[in-house]
Amino acid sequence: MRRCLELAQRAKGQTTPNPMVGAVLVYEGRIIGEGWHQRYGAAHAEVNCLDSVVEADRGFIPESTMYVNLEPCAHYGNTPPCAMRLVQERVKKVVIANSDPFAKVSGRGVAILKEGGVAVEIGMLANEGRWLNRRFFCYHQLRRPYVVLKWAKTRNGWFAPLDGSRFQITNAASMQVVHKWRTEEAAILVGTHTALTDNPMLTARLWHGRQPLRVVLDRKLKVPSHHEVCSNHAPTWIVNDMQNATSRNVELVKMDFDASFLTCLMDRLYDSQIVSLIVEGGAQTLNQFIVAGMWDEARVLTGTADFPTGISAPILPSSTLLWASQLDGDLLEVFVNTQNEYRLPDYVVAEL
Repeated sequence: MRRCLELAQRAKGQTTPNPMVGAVLVYEGRIIGEGWHQRYGAAHAEVNCLDSVVEADRGFIPESTMYVNLEPCAHYGNTPPCAMRLVQERVKKVVIANSDPFAKVSGRGVAILKEGGVAVEIGMLANEGRWLNRRFFCYHQLRRPYVVLKWAKTRNGWFAPLDGSRFQITNAASMQVVHKWRTEEAAILVGTHTALTDNPMLTARLWHGRQPLRVVLDRKLKVPSHHEVCSNHAPTWIVNDMQNATSRNVELVKMDFDASFLTCLMDRLYDSQIVSLIVEGGAQTLNQFIVAGMWDEARVLTGTADFPTGISAPILPSSTLLWASQLDGDLLEVFVNTQNEYRLPDYVVAEL
């Protein structure tokens, strides 16, 4: 099962809104097939695993056990149901880490397997599997994106200079890692001040992968159309309280900026199949999510730079440090929200 999780992680950021899944087929202690879901719309892990079995070993499939970290699908989507393929191949047993929370699958995949004479075991490395697909589980069970907060601070705890001007706190290695993170999330969000002052592109220029949907909270449409967030490098939502409109890749999304704003925004992202969101906004935007408890994970980078005074970095209540790592002199700390329902796995591999 650990090998399944290793295989599944190879497609991080490529399968959304689907989960990451790996599969391993074992005959008498020998792996005869491996596969993983490589990208959205492509063949699923179980199919790739079965297709990888060489001709000399295909006769062993009916006496083999498949290990897969998520319940095989039971519905027709971009691909046929994997559960039916396993029955057709007469696989002897299927060991599963997690049941699928998706309504069209949940329990149905297991039912198809059992009705087809396949033995089923559920729960092996369940915490690890749930952590791997925490975005997928959050999306289907809480009906909102998994929210990752990200910010940088100086060694003496400042988020930015007092005037709010742009100041590069972290080094080139940290910047590259941040761009990698962007490819792994479905959307990225900033507020008006960040969009105006920093004029960020909000793209993953320093890493190969998918570009996230850019979400800019710009209540009064202050960000000029010539700013980078309105470029054609990635689709963009400008969330405001004035109008709805669409121009090229930029969509003006009208919403009420009232007490229920964040909940309504999460609903809108959910309806658009945005499974995860990384918030890279200014202190005010980040604190808005923190105060509302609308976050699951926070990644805090501490650079080697200092300045005498400034805007204080956000403080996380109800959090626990998951792990820490050095990035060429910068310190990366990853926190999780202890108020959410996710149990940490028995072991956590540092995900840079």
